[in-house]
Amino acid sequence: MSGGGGYEALWVTGPGRVELVREEAPPLGEGRFEVRTMYSGLSAGTELTFLNGTNPALTGGWDGGLGLFTGEPRTPVYPVRRLGYMQVGRVVRTRTRAVAEGETVAMAYGHRTGYVADPRVDRFVVLGDDLDPLLGVYVAHMGPICANGLLHAAAEVCGPDVRALGDGVAGRRVAVLGAGVVGVLTALFAVHHGAAEVVVLDATPERLEVCRRLGLDTLDMDAGDAAPVLKERWRHGAGDHGADVVFQCRGRSRFLAAALRVLRPQGAVIDLAFYTDAAASVRLGEEFHHNGLAIRCAQIGRVPRGMAHLWDRERLSVETVELLVAKGDRVREHLVTDVVPLSEAPRLMTEVARHRRHVVQAVFTAGPEPARG
Repeated sequence: MSGGGGYEALWVTGPGRVELVREEAPPLGEGRFEVRTMYSGLSAGTELTFLNGTNPALTGGWDGGLGLFTGEPRTPVYPVRRLGYMQVGRVVRTRTRAVAEGETVAMAYGHRTGYVADPRVDRFVVLGDDLDPLLGVYVAHMGPICANGLLHAAAEVCGPDVRALGDGVAGRRVAVLGAGVVGVLTALFAVHHGAAEVVVLDATPERLEVCRRLGLDTLDMDAGDAAPVLKERWRHGAGDHGADVVFQCRGRSRFLAAALRVLRPQGAVIDLAFYTDAAASVRLGEEFHHNGLAIRCAQIGRVPRGMAHLWDRERLSVETVELLVAKGDRVREHLVTDVVPLSEAPRLMTEVARHRRHVVQAVFTAGPEPARG
């Protein structure tokens, strides 16, 4: 709803409390456009840290200018008013030629039923008819996160002269740690771009089953030490065993420790995870030291140095759409595990946070879900 009725938005109002709150809609000024939300994807790994109170931005205080956590939390910590970054909306009114009424756009404006956007500030991607609009939740932000991981892997091989997203994985053996949404999409990107082999490691049966249904090879980390399995399987020469590249995609330090163990000497872990636990299991005096390894953080805030002029977020969104057009039916069938109305979001998030419910990808609908053609 727009105009005087405003929107409903999902806020974290305090530790353990998530609520739908009514917001006033700003006026549709010149140069702006209004969208009505169709789909809003839950990024559970990040969003639940606000609900659980474990996000370092709540407790550590972030100085963006210096790039430092100060130890002084921002005041007030709650409510968190803008939660989520995986939205798809239909343009219902526009006062700009940048977008036309009726177009479907992917954006990142948080879980809310509508939004007034300024194209000078808000990034949006117009979706074509060849893509299931529900899968558009991955186009603006989540897909580019994963594509940026591949870009960092390519930069490890090519430096700034990366010509194709697959330059770091084509023909190579790839391990992906973590079978959540980031891990699955990253693995699918690697397969799509010609990796010789891709193995996904996790310890959650439901997540491993999703991977298998998507045709991905898996290893259960709770079934035994995966490092000898992969190092015996992937032999490059005397004293040179393991994955050519490892993508670390689950925010638990034991996954980072395992990532270092499965990597071949002088390789790089491309780290896409967000950690809130201590890193006691990451023993830097072991494989990291003896095998001359590297850990490269590949968060979406920056592409590899010297590459921003060619590989900006728009190009990473284009790569995401290409992947989803190729594999979208299977992604929709197997990765998207829950589609519920936004009115049910507080209950779903609370149940997931309390470990009473498991989801891989939950998507909230802000109205009746359109029929699939």
